[in-house]
Amino acid sequence: MSHLSFDWLQWQDGALHWLDSHHGLMRWRPGGEPVELTPPGFRVGGGVHGYGGGSYLGTPGAVWCVGDGGLYQVNDDNTVTLMVEGAFGDLVLGAGELLAVREDATGDALVAVSLDGDPEPRVLAEAAGFFGAPRPTDGMVAWTWWSARDMPWDGCEVWVAAYEPGGQIGDPMRVAGGPDESAIEPRWGPDGMLYFMSDRTGWWNLYRHDGTAVAPVAAECAAAPWELGYASYCFLDDGRIVMVVREGPEHRLVVVDDSGTVSPVAVPYTSIKPCLSGSGSSVALVGSSPTLPQQVAVLRLDDGAPPLEVVAGATAVAGGSTPTRLDVPVDGGVRQVVALVYPPAGAPHDWSAPLIVRAHPGPTASIALRLDPQVQYFTARGFAVVDVDYTGSTGYGRAFREALYGRWGIDDVADCVAVAEHLVASGRAMAGQVFVRGASAGGYTALQAVSQDGPFAAAVAVSAVVDPDRWAETAPRFQRPHAARLRGGAGAVTAASLRTPVLLIHGTEDAVVAADDVVELADGLRERDAAHELLLLKGVGHDVAGSEDASAALEAELRLYQRIIDAR
Repeated sequence: MSHLSFDWLQWQDGALHWLDSHHGLMRWRPGGEPVELTPPGFRVGGGVHGYGGGSYLGTPGAVWCVGDGGLYQVNDDNTVTLMVEGAFGDLVLGAGELLAVREDATGDALVAVSLDGDPEPRVLAEAAGFFGAPRPTDGMVAWTWWSARDMPWDGCEVWVAAYEPGGQIGDPMRVAGGPDESAIEPRWGPDGMLYFMSDRTGWWNLYRHDGTAVAPVAAECAAAPWELGYASYCFLDDGRIVMVVREGPEHRLVVVDDSGTVSPVAVPYTSIKPCLSGSGSSVALVGSSPTLPQQVAVLRLDDGAPPLEVVAGATAVAGGSTPTRLDVPVDGGVRQVVALVYPPAGAPHDWSAPLIVRAHPGPTASIALRLDPQVQYFTARGFAVVDVDYTGSTGYGRAFREALYGRWGIDDVADCVAVAEHLVASGRAMAGQVFVRGASAGGYTALQAVSQDGPFAAAVAVSAVVDPDRWAETAPRFQRPHAARLRGGAGAVTAASLRTPVLLIHGTEDAVVAADDVVELADGLRERDAAHELLLLKGVGHDVAGSEDASAALEAELRLYQRIIDAR
């Protein structure tokens, strides 16, 4: 069973909704207990742009959600009814109708769906590129658009147009963004002004549509929009803005008042998901820390009320491994790489242990200062684990994010090697017992790391890219520009290039990185009689860690490490 996670918070009529990875769509009212709205086994979510997002909407009369094959209405008896077929995401409430992004083989559309009449979608705008974040207000609607040649963190624009329910939109006008600016997360404030995040200074910061920087800071105030529906900030009724500020692996929560003053808010979390939702003087959030699993919490920001109420999620975990931050110079100090080092559980101050170096997925993703069940699995068994924010990671500004373009499999590998060698040289890691693992794009990094001489005794690649050129042609439409910009570095991983044992784990239903390349690589390794194992998980998609086979995958990984340690 995969670990419990929460997503997509939303207030509606005084009730808080969210998605629970074990129980589906949930609703909580103050003073009560969470209740499950969807039937057991029904999965809320869709594959718009490959990763979905914004997959449900609470309305005054009903709850709508995205499920397999289309848009559903959730009934009072915990059943669902298919209302319209298609691939939808980023559901929001207009005046008497639902607005959403719809994707098909030809491109994207912004559509409106009646809540109480004919549910046939009405097309508001169409494009060969991509839409996101339809956000209506009185007489207007805002949205984002980016071209088919870009990812939204490369170049993304915010547009507005006149909008009346039941009709078409007026002539659209671009208000922010462009080929070299990522303008994302538009949202209308209580003051009637349009707000959005932009990285025009090299950092995602909050702006008003008149160009005013609301709270300029040399840090990221938004997450790379891998999914639709992200909310890195929200408004309270009095106009204050609650916002997540990210500095490397750590998140903090702040409140911005109408003068632009930024005040920190004390919360027990160091990792906060981009799904904030405000109501009155309260904000709901999903937070975690190295000792706290994910929790749904409501933070009250008025005087005299209990400041924080946890409404879902487990309490603190005792006895686990907690990390320390490590900054490692690479290429003679040309750049600094940040890592989080987890010692073996219960280790003495002068510990030394077998080491697992983890390259995160993405690569436009990042490590996070939070409780990770996979890390705890290995540290409880005597391993140290280090997570690396290699070149290309988010959380360090646009320049660092773009630095891996054309150098994938080179600089990311060098960063992981540098961290491993630093820990070996300092006596923390045992030479000959250092391993590298990664998932998705991180799996490619792990395989390239053992395609050259270095500190690693074996590699584990989960849902891995093998051939960047081929992936640029086979990846989902949304991700092809990413693949095209990254490739050009180390090239394809081949059976002849691999120098250590490898474990390849892949789902047969992976729609992001098809299993064909991994199977072909395993065939080549078998022909060479090279040490390897291929674990194909039937019916599993790209997210192995979130699947029912997550435990089997971890056990196979542990067996590989233990075999190499025992053979020494």
